[in-house]
Amino acid sequence: MTERADQGAMGPVFQTRLPVAPWAAPHTRRLPGTQPLDPADWLQIDDAYAGQMAQRDHLIASGAPVHALNPVAADAAAELLDLVLTHLPRLGFSGSDVIMRPDGVAVPVDRQAPLLTLGRLCQEDFCILQKQGDEHVLTGAILCFPSGWTLTEKLMRPLTSIHVPVPDYDEGIARRVQRLFDGIQVDRPLWRANILPYEHPRLFAPQLEDLRRRRTLGPKPFLRSERQCLLRLPVTGAVIFSIHTYMLRMDDLPPEIRAGVATYEVPEP
Repeated sequence: MTERADQGAMGPVFQTRLPVAPWAAPHTRRLPGTQPLDPADWLQIDDAYAGQMAQRDHLIASGAPVHALNPVAADAAAELLDLVLTHLPRLGFSGSDVIMRPDGVAVPVDRQAPLLTLGRLCQEDFCILQKQGDEHVLTGAILCFPSGWTLTEKLMRPLTSIHVPVPDYDEGIARRVQRLFDGIQVDRPLWRANILPYEHPRLFAPQLEDLRRRRTLGPKPFLRSERQCLLRLPVTGAVIFSIHTYMLRMDDLPPEIRAGVATYEVPEP
């Protein structure tokens, strides 16, 4: 399925507020800008839940390239599903074999397709990274809302290779990020956030590595932000990278938020 066909079937979905401000403190401005995370605050739902989930349902049902799972990650994917299911009741979900979402949609729990099940339950995308040699490798993911990258191109590649197109992802940052992944402890997750002014409001925005994003000089009327969390699974030891995506209209932001956005210039892929 092409991006054009997908977007023809799905209109824009917006949140009404930006919950994080990564420009507000020096330690969040500097890459990677991670902070400790209360495990109870890992997964979240917001006022765009129903709209985002409708897009996720559409992408998964239509066969868009949003899911991949290498056999080496099968146990980690199953463990991730079990962990997420323990978090859902506090967020307004109900049921066990069939989960009733807060928007009234029933989702069967398919343990033969754990990541696809998660893709239909949570606003978060989930990436599984496992240590192979000296680096963590992307071994599986449900990625409905990519921003400037494609899952099929990055699968089974290590962190340094995944971040090749990122301008500021140099050897120093690569070493820091790898140490970060090595040091993540069970029950001590981390989080960070980014913000990206966008010329379009598409949530499904993949891009191949050799098609470098063109820098546009015109207005960017939308703001995309990702709340990214890192946690280690206790049994398999895999690292989970979850991404909660926000899309807002710049005109809907309070003046002080727009001013903060203008000062935040950390590049992303």
